[in-house]
Amino acid sequence: MIDSRRSLYFFLITALWLFTFSFKTSSSGAPKVIRTTAFFNVRDFGASGDGKSLDTAAINKTIDAAAAGGGGTVYLPSGQYLCFSIHLKSNITIFLDNGAKVIAADPKTDNGSYDLPEPNEFDAYQDFGHTHWKNSLFWGIGIENVAIIGQGRIDGRGLTRRSPGPRKPRTAGETPTSLGGGSKNAGAPLGETSDVKEMDGQGNKTIALKLARNITLKDFTVSQGGHFAILATGVDNLTIDNLKIDTNRDGLDIDSCRNVRISNTFVNSANDDAIVLKSSYALGFNRATENVTITNSQVSGFDLGTFLDRTFKTTQEAAPDKDGPTGRIKLGTESNGGFKNIAISNINFVHCRGLALETVDGGAIEDISVSNITMRDVTTAPIFIRLGARQRAPAGTPIASIRRVNISNVVASGINPKYAAIIAGLKGHDIEDVKLTNIRLQYKGGVAAADGQHELPENENSYPEPSMFGVTPAWALYIRHVRGLTLDNVDVSFDGVDGRTAFVLDDVSDVEFFRTNAKLTGIARMFDLTNVANFTVSQSRNLADTKIDHVVRKEF
Repeated sequence: MIDSRRSLYFFLITALWLFTFSFKTSSSGAPKVIRTTAFFNVRDFGASGDGKSLDTAAINKTIDAAAAGGGGTVYLPSGQYLCFSIHLKSNITIFLDNGAKVIAADPKTDNGSYDLPEPNEFDAYQDFGHTHWKNSLFWGIGIENVAIIGQGRIDGRGLTRRSPGPRKPRTAGETPTSLGGGSKNAGAPLGETSDVKEMDGQGNKTIALKLARNITLKDFTVSQGGHFAILATGVDNLTIDNLKIDTNRDGLDIDSCRNVRISNTFVNSANDDAIVLKSSYALGFNRATENVTITNSQVSGFDLGTFLDRTFKTTQEAAPDKDGPTGRIKLGTESNGGFKNIAISNINFVHCRGLALETVDGGAIEDISVSNITMRDVTTAPIFIRLGARQRAPAGTPIASIRRVNISNVVASGINPKYAAIIAGLKGHDIEDVKLTNIRLQYKGGVAAADGQHELPENENSYPEPSMFGVTPAWALYIRHVRGLTLDNVDVSFDGVDGRTAFVLDDVSDVEFFRTNAKLTGIARMFDLTNVANFTVSQSRNLADTKIDHVVRKEF
């Protein structure tokens, strides 16, 4: 497959080079280019590719020339291209050949700067990184029919990973009910007023796209991608295929986008999320992220750089938020517009946090299918579904909702024993209609019963992470404020002895445990029920079939 792809690239390059430019004199006497090729080599426009001289102007000039003729391929042959902001334009393909590396320049040492972050009057409702696009290595706004392809590499070593939190709202009418602060890894303290000028001259994203359509990102590698390796906001018809990303913050941020396909992609990020869907208010209106497929890919939390150098080190014990290495797939936290019609399948999670489905800013999560997932060395909860009320949104935004979620064929081992899988809504705002089918969870165990004997706080407006509740009273699955839950063929166990209850349910109704088995030791219980209605367990090992119409408190 690799040889055939390289042969295709070689054929395309050779064919394109057979074309040339022809010139004639215009009526003004100036040379006029008559384009007879759609192939533009950046070396012909002054790029040196020596890794020392700035090639920003030459590459932008090449893009301008291609765009002026209606489009074409901007070709970067083998070499190292030191650059500040590169401006993407419609009908352009950026072709990074084997051996080509675009290097993000550093304003401190390379005598230049990135484009300034543009103003955004809606910057109170999401973190700085989601609010601006022009302060990036590659950026495009309002573009269409654009591709970045090829076996080359983009090195974001000159990009900053820090980012101030959101601004405090400027008018009483726009004040969120709870600002909630910035990202869990933000450079500024949570909730601190930030100033765009703090980031003047610095770039913090490798590729940033806004209100674009028909975009393809394929085959290249990104290292040290900055605050985001790729940020796509309001993009329709986005294809991401066969990327390798080893980065210091988020890998792929897909925000308020529609019709997205992510496939055959590896993302390693110990300090933040690997593939994350968001639906922020950065565009100034609610726009759902919908019709998204993520498949045949891997996410991980190995030490920075060790995925690409193939050493796969795991010496880093925690991300900046003090929980274990991140590197997961997540929906949220920015969730103003919600998430609809999302399919996630055939994914490996390796040395990272588990799957997280979160909505805390008013949007709905609806019609989600997750299947064929393997996880090894899970650093927090393997499954985390959270409905919260941070409400970092315009005043009057209603509480979020989660409904119709199917998770099936999941195998996980080496799970951090402090945190069970968690499905947690809010009092008066239940998570609805969740089905867990064919699930195998193997925890490390070793937690004493007393460690989980505390009342879990609601923390309704907190940043959502499994650790927000502390050690869970359940070792396998903790469920609160849920209506309509089915577990079918679920098997949970642990390595070391664990004295806590396997399944803890609080304020739950219409729940069925079918063919559900849990390892038990000593006097440990399988179920702890509080305010549970319409509960059924059947065909489960070590338990007689049981149906309960309503119970205030029961352990068995």
